Amino acid sequence: QVQLVESGGGLVQAGGSLRLSCAASGSIRRLNIMGWYRQALGKQRELVATITSGGSTNYADSVKGRFTISRDNAKNTVYLQMNSLKPEDTAVYYCNADIAPWAAIRSYDYWGQGTQVTVSS
Repeated sequence: QVQLVESGGGLVQAGGSLRLSCAASGSIRRLNIMGWYRQALGKQRELVATITSGGSTNYADSVKGRFTISRDNAKNTVYLQMNSLKPEDTAVYYCNADIAPWAAIRSYDYWGQGTQVTVSS
């Protein structure tokens, strides 16, 4: 069984910083692209940032220059450093990963349970 467990959300004032972590565990044969998505109340889930196993990154325009995604392949963990936070960053943040389990011949899309980030003005 493969699972993603997030941590690091919380309440912060505008201009502040938070660091999210997401650890993948279980029977993992290969951990491919990992990423963060967010969903604000009443809105659709949107991409925040992704990172490949080789370290190539992609960011939503709204977070470029403020957020940094990174990963530790030895720990099967992806991070999201969020600086200069704005009230519009308030959302539930979800970890996502493309993972090939040992018992499978293909990879599957996995999601974490989500962690709330609230930025007060």
